[in-house]
Amino acid sequence: MTDATAGKPPRGGQMLAADGTPLKVSLRRAMRAQKLRALLLISPLLLFVLLTFILPIGDMLLRSVENDIVPSTLPKTVVALQDWDPKTSELPGEPVFAGLHDDLVIAVEKKANTRLGQRLNYEYSGFSSLMRGVVRDLKSMDTSRPFMEQFIEADKKWGDPAVWRTLKTFSGEYTSGYLLNALDMQRTENGIQMKPEQERIYLKLFLRTMAMSLGITFICLLLGYPIAFLLASLPLRTSNLILILVLLPFWTSLLVRTAAWKVLLQQQGVINDILVWLGLVADNARLVMINNATGTTIAMTHILLPFMILPLFSVMKGIPPSYMRAAKSLGANDWTAFWRVYFPQSIPGVGAGAILCFILAIGYYITPELVGGTSGVFISNRIAYHISTSLNWGLAAALATLLLVVVLALYWTYDRIVGIDNVKLG
Repeated sequence: MTDATAGKPPRGGQMLAADGTPLKVSLRRAMRAQKLRALLLISPLLLFVLLTFILPIGDMLLRSVENDIVPSTLPKTVVALQDWDPKTSELPGEPVFAGLHDDLVIAVEKKANTRLGQRLNYEYSGFSSLMRGVVRDLKSMDTSRPFMEQFIEADKKWGDPAVWRTLKTFSGEYTSGYLLNALDMQRTENGIQMKPEQERIYLKLFLRTMAMSLGITFICLLLGYPIAFLLASLPLRTSNLILILVLLPFWTSLLVRTAAWKVLLQQQGVINDILVWLGLVADNARLVMINNATGTTIAMTHILLPFMILPLFSVMKGIPPSYMRAAKSLGANDWTAFWRVYFPQSIPGVGAGAILCFILAIGYYITPELVGGTSGVFISNRIAYHISTSLNWGLAAALATLLLVVVLALYWTYDRIVGIDNVKLG
């Protein structure tokens, strides 16, 4: 084919490239190569997101229902318990006790009995000490005697059907026990029920976390909107100087900022001293602003305020001042011009700042831990406690999973009401 005929349709009507290949095939091949190069360029980022974000979340979701320690450590006991009705008041038969004896002998050799006792202790208080006690008596048990009698002689709790109901309930490879516990619920012989009132702590923590995060976000909006409006209205030189003051907290550590508030807010701190000096507060009636919800609200508002101001300032900077002048020239007063013309155009910045503040607030840990006391801590503090202190990673994963579900639900609700497309960071 000559250059004169390249790209022209032959008799069949199909256009050909210079090398005689159909133009559609050649174009498809070029596009495929271009997509492959783009995929290779972003593959390190995709791998990074997979390893540091998706896999950890998947592992967290799995840990919230995983329960392989019981069936893997007590396989004979689990099989023997299948024929026992947990609703009855009678103890399981001799085969169950014999299977438990054989399983515990192997578990002691593999040093898995401690982890097993710890796992079951989450569901039945005292199970860990019960397991340690029977392990000490394993070597002295006589295989010619019934194991049921010997277990009950070692500890009378082995004669309590509640112990065996716990083993039966949590004998599967997967369990809903962690998630039920995170919702202040428990599985009993009568089905799923709420825990006693004095043992319900997690739902209160969830509600407190949501309420305080929304309150902190609202306060940040009330304080941040006028500041952002001022920054957008001032000349560039002046607004840059004020913007430096807004960004100044980022130049210090979060821990330092929180510790500073701890010094300021305590009863013998700077703020109370000033109030006493001004005569606004009596010296013997100083305000309690630390180790409570007030301290958490004040400190977190200061920390999160820049995250509200910056998106608002970025959006407001793009609103032409001529719109307000035009509204006023048409007879609108300052308030009407602002509310009818200016504010609707700043809503994308309000949405972006609100999302940033709320998502950051709902997962904060250090600030509530240092200044929150007992009434100002969040659910994240309880998650950290179970990870580092109680070592109940299953319950920590269940709490984190429920927190993730709540955030996604709120995000979906926000998208339905406001619309994510209306959110702008600049």
